[in-house]
Amino acid sequence: MRIRPYISSKDYEYVSKWIDDERTHAFWCANLLPYPMTQKSFHDLLEKNAMDWTDSAYVATENSGQAVGFFCYSVNTADNIGFLKFVIVDKTKRGKGYGKEMLNLSLQFAFQITGAKAVQLNVFSENVLAKQCYEKVGFAERNIDKDVFSYKDELWSRCNMIISKQSL
Repeated sequence: MRIRPYISSKDYEYVSKWIDDERTHAFWCANLLPYPMTQKSFHDLLEKNAMDWTDSAYVATENSGQAVGFFCYSVNTADNIGFLKFVIVDKTKRGKGYGKEMLNLSLQFAFQITGAKAVQLNVFSENVLAKQCYEKVGFAERNIDKDVFSYKDELWSRCNMIISKQSL
């Protein structure tokens, strides 16, 4: 597996197919995008986050070049902590180690290339499989904000998780 910068004209068609139900969509983007998303809405969000947070978008690819995962990453230069967002793996690859491998590559990038001392992310506590994947990689729960997101008739809690360079 490799990671490379996201190329909208090449990669959007893959990423858009990985989310085919509203709940998965809400888990992934906290409804910051309309469902179903469009290439323009996705591009606009990535552009806004690049401007507001210096987020950069990446895809994970198999050695053949086939996109199998996506994430955004930025590092806060004030505290030197990286932030992963919009982490997703091809739905046909979930549960097979692809997410773990992509996260390990993203952490290698964060620590070795951007010099981050730690990396954090947020995940809804109700997104049990994603949370378990993050824990397997070494992320630890830092805090939980209870009932901060409303999805249909549910209230979801947001879990902030972190991993430090020293813990690897």
